[in-house]
Amino acid sequence: MGKLITRASSINRALDQVGDKWCLLILQEVFWGINSFNDMLAATGVSKGVLADRLKWLQAVDCLHRKPDENGGKRMRYHLTRKSVELYDSALMAVAWERRFFNTRELDEITLRHQTCGRSFQPELRCRACGDEVRVNAVSYQPGPGATGDERDKKVRRRSSLPVQNVPSRRSLYKNLINIVGDRWTANVIALSFHGLTRFDEFHRELPVATNILSDRLKFLVEEGVFSQVAYQQRPLRYEYRLTDKGEALFPWFLTLLQWGDRWCSPDGRGRPMHLTHVSCGQALVAQVQCSACGGVLTAHEVDFELGPGAAIPSAGGAG
Repeated sequence: MGKLITRASSINRALDQVGDKWCLLILQEVFWGINSFNDMLAATGVSKGVLADRLKWLQAVDCLHRKPDENGGKRMRYHLTRKSVELYDSALMAVAWERRFFNTRELDEITLRHQTCGRSFQPELRCRACGDEVRVNAVSYQPGPGATGDERDKKVRRRSSLPVQNVPSRRSLYKNLINIVGDRWTANVIALSFHGLTRFDEFHRELPVATNILSDRLKFLVEEGVFSQVAYQQRPLRYEYRLTDKGEALFPWFLTLLQWGDRWCSPDGRGRPMHLTHVSCGQALVAQVQCSACGGVLTAHEVDFELGPGAAIPSAGGAG
């Protein structure tokens, strides 16, 4: 009772753990140094009940741990774990996407600086084997040793069916991305589109979702400019949903999430559900986020966020 079987997917597994928009928003705040309950409450605009629920969940999946303030007193702080620190690649690709498609005041005021080379940079997702930038149309997919079925709890499914709503965050560096991918069904539809799915019935065969919810999510993605709607049949009128440039540009965020899911979200130890090949070089794809200035691989401890002249946000906190 309460279980259903879906095709094994590292993206689905990762989204089950951290794909809720409030979980994404909380992890973003902890990455940027906001790690007490009251400070997160003030920064995000979330209700106390929802914040407490998501903090409890993120601890349960080993993405946060709580310990007393180092300065004494009763205040508790939430710290990244080794597991959640490795979501930093996704955070950087979220920043890159947000900067490309939106004018966000908070983000426009921030300069990313790579400690290793001392220069400002933009994060780039590149193939470790050949060094080329990874693009959605240059990746092929084959089943891996873990290509089986996943048992999913219907409680996660019910949370996924909530209507799409904007995050009322008071300070968010990539709130537009979170508003799009922070709904499980919306994120699932985008992920499937990277595999070439374009039609309603194709999405519906892959997703255990009600038709009205799927229609709602497709409409939302068209309104957000992630999909364009193109008629392929007139009687009755039917549409294909094709990725726009804005939609294709979400691929690096999803790819970093897939790689994180491969590493941290396998329930059975049978290996990754899917092998990816970089068509450009023919090698197994391992994507890494690199500094546009020096080409070095970026880590959480080596990036500073400089806010305006003289002010700085410390590099992202590591596992405490």
